[in-house]
Amino acid sequence: QGTTSTRCMLFDKNGNVAGVAQKEHEQIYPQPGWVEHDPLEIWQRTQEVVREVVTAVGGPSSVVGLGITNQRETTVVWDRGTGQPYYNAIVWQDTRTKAICDELAKTGGQDRFRTKTGLPLATYFSGPKIKWLLDNVEGLRAAAERGEAIFGNIDTWLIWWLTGGPEGGAHITDVTNAGRTLLMNLKTLDWDDEILEILEIPKAMLPEIRSSSEVYGECVSPLSGVPVAGDLGDQHAALVGQTCFAPGEAKNTYGTGCFMLLNTGAEIVPSTSGLLTTLGYKFGEQPAVYALEGSIAVTGALIQWLRDNLGLIEKSADIEALAASVDDNGGIYFVPAFSGLFAPYWRSDARGVIVGMTRYVNKGHIARAALEATAYQTREV
Repeated sequence: QGTTSTRCMLFDKNGNVAGVAQKEHEQIYPQPGWVEHDPLEIWQRTQEVVREVVTAVGGPSSVVGLGITNQRETTVVWDRGTGQPYYNAIVWQDTRTKAICDELAKTGGQDRFRTKTGLPLATYFSGPKIKWLLDNVEGLRAAAERGEAIFGNIDTWLIWWLTGGPEGGAHITDVTNAGRTLLMNLKTLDWDDEILEILEIPKAMLPEIRSSSEVYGECVSPLSGVPVAGDLGDQHAALVGQTCFAPGEAKNTYGTGCFMLLNTGAEIVPSTSGLLTTLGYKFGEQPAVYALEGSIAVTGALIQWLRDNLGLIEKSADIEALAASVDDNGGIYFVPAFSGLFAPYWRSDARGVIVGMTRYVNKGHIARAALEATAYQTREV
């Protein structure tokens, strides 16, 4: 389940792709810097793509297991008894929690929780988003303290619904997703009580932290009886999918943003260069594997912006031909800080700019500069 769409892929026992279905969902921008999704739309799209793929292969009886990968950090809080969200999902790109992060950083600076969590104080992560919801949604804090309101990233939200929802759905997450909340201790692989107290987040609303590979429960719908047996944040799933199992092996994923992960094995490696220390994965009872990550907020999303907001292209794929229509960028450069700047700067107050504009510049130069922005940011990380 990604930032812009939901995709279901079916694999046969040899690892070959047997079916694919994909559907986009709405991007909601209530005001500058705010990015939201409708959690119920995401659940609806998930059911639709699963049914489409499974129907094409003759029904769910041939499916032996289901795994989830998901956009990380995106925050949902909902009613345990009804499944109704208290608010739209606050997306990882959203910067509304800047004031919360700045206030927390007054004691101990931006790295106040880095020793425990591997992460700086930044609008990127779920913890400040949960605090914002508790502070701003009427009645939510009281409901959370009563155990009625529960939190999850998108993996938790989908697994809860898949395994029964209000009728006993599993309220769980895996270590890779929990590690992106700013609330999990990297050493204990559990919620950190001190940080929860500082952020005033009731522990009762948080999911149980499990490994990335085990049976969490069985599907009730739309794949009745099929075990849900895997859960990884999308970038960690890519690390596994690219078979980066040895320390020192790395991958880079180009999507909505750009995320480079380096396997560091069983060692928790602190960064002094603006990288994140994070979980790589944890398979069942095996020891956790850690990683370093360089996160870039906007790469593919810049192409989407050129398509949807400026109308320079009709389809995202058209960007290549348009960029190739010129020999260089015409002297212009993009800084696509639509959600601030992530690694290595961690500046939530940064905003996007285009510099070097002259009358000489045309659509091709803008397209080329947009693609080059991805290359420059990747090189920097």
